[in-house]
Amino acid sequence: MRILLGSPLPVLLLLLQPWETQLQFSGPRCSTGQLDLVFVIDSSRSVRPFEFETMRQFLVGLLHGLDLGPNATRVGVIQYSSQVQSVFPLGAFWRREDMESAIRALVPLAQGTMTGLAIQYAMNVAFSVAEGARPPEARVPRVAVIVTDGRPQDRVAEVAAQARARGIEIYAVGVQRADVGSLRAMASPPLDEHVFLVESFDLIQEFGLQFRGQLCGKDLCAEGRHDCQHQCVRAPGTFHCACSPGYQLAEDNKSCVAIDHCRFRNHSCQHECVSTFGGPQCYCREGHDLLPDGKSCQARDFCNGVDHGCEFQCVSDGLSYRCLCPEGRQLQADGKSCNRCREGHVDLVLLVDGSKSVRPQNFELVKRFVNQIVDFLDVSPEGTRVGLVQFSSRVRTEFPLGRYGTAAEVKQAVLAVEYMERGTMTGLALRHMVEHSFSEAQGARPRALNVPRVGLVFTDGRSQDDISVWAARAKEEGIVMYAVGVGKAVEEELHQIASEPAELHVSYSPDFSSMTHLLDNLKGSICPEWSVDQQQGCHLVAW
Repeated sequence: MRILLGSPLPVLLLLLQPWETQLQFSGPRCSTGQLDLVFVIDSSRSVRPFEFETMRQFLVGLLHGLDLGPNATRVGVIQYSSQVQSVFPLGAFWRREDMESAIRALVPLAQGTMTGLAIQYAMNVAFSVAEGARPPEARVPRVAVIVTDGRPQDRVAEVAAQARARGIEIYAVGVQRADVGSLRAMASPPLDEHVFLVESFDLIQEFGLQFRGQLCGKDLCAEGRHDCQHQCVRAPGTFHCACSPGYQLAEDNKSCVAIDHCRFRNHSCQHECVSTFGGPQCYCREGHDLLPDGKSCQARDFCNGVDHGCEFQCVSDGLSYRCLCPEGRQLQADGKSCNRCREGHVDLVLLVDGSKSVRPQNFELVKRFVNQIVDFLDVSPEGTRVGLVQFSSRVRTEFPLGRYGTAAEVKQAVLAVEYMERGTMTGLALRHMVEHSFSEAQGARPRALNVPRVGLVFTDGRSQDDISVWAARAKEEGIVMYAVGVGKAVEEELHQIASEPAELHVSYSPDFSSMTHLLDNLKGSICPEWSVDQQQGCHLVAW
């Protein structure tokens, strides 16, 4: 027999010989006191049938050396391979005969070796009050004995550390092919009392004679000579110190120090890590908010978080916000409004997608976006006229160009627009705009006055009809076209709708909540000066 790091295994591997050998012991059974004991048995495919039978006899024989009962030692058994199975929990049996029957009926799982999974099950389930363990305030020692013959196929160090931090004392017994490094990673300190290695299953019974004397040892914790700062955990003939959750033993194995979870550098906090009893907690620097993943930080967007009142553009710098005006316009004394565009007269028709994919809450964002454009314009019968058309499976003129003479009236009418839902007939909307919206009957000024005609199409998806004919027709009619796409809008369609060059007439936002940045391009372009070049035709010169 070869034993590595072996010295007496105090409470738990007492009398590890088969039950037949147990019968040779005489005299009264020693009282082990109150103890919650769970055996974690490896039944992977590497454990051969006759070896598993030896382990079964080892468990049965061990029961004869324990003082069993609801107020004494409670025993539970789990087996594991690629999964974990409870043979019987701590609160299932008080009679030795019932335990033996359950152990003899045990059928090995014969799969992989997921030791880490088994430890986690023992920690979260087997040692729970619901399974029969006594509550933590009762301060009854909790002990797990892991018997394995191979290398774990999952990680054991971290979960074993968590189990030990919860007050579970772990003994690691390796047989034959067991990996010593894994045994050491699982076991409680001191390792020379909690890590054992034997050459074969049939030698496991030799531990019994070594540890029988330990069963009758004194309760050193009760005698008060332990000097443990937090907790003294009794074992027959010995003891060890344990710490409350959030602490770990110092080098003297008696005093406890707070666990600095941040020093392991596996917390992934983007800014700052603060160690707490429950583990690492991430915090963000001033002006940033913690994202839902609990680790990443994002600069606080004061523009979305407050009613900033900026007329043109709000810029957040993480600590506050400021208002900006487009090039060529000055910020007014209130720090929010810009001097208005009064040099150009424009007939502006807005085509707004009201299809089902937009959804009601986003349609309200679209209306607010439209009113931000209106705020920029000098709306009047002699200045800029604004009309609004909504489209889905059909087209509806919400108000024509000639109806309202002030920006306030236009904004009020925009807010009153009701969401249509249904399909996306963008081509039909373009035809309606060309044939009706820019007619003098709808309020457009005569062509002889050379008032620029501007169409702005707002959509969030692919059109269900052809747009090419009426998109081309609109430009042939001298209408300067802008295309604003959101979300699943199709880039090819946006370019078909818009005038050239595309970089000045096509805008895109990935979602409705971030549309504000599109105002930079749109406002500067819709507030124009017009010139006629005989060789190149009419073109729009932005502020």
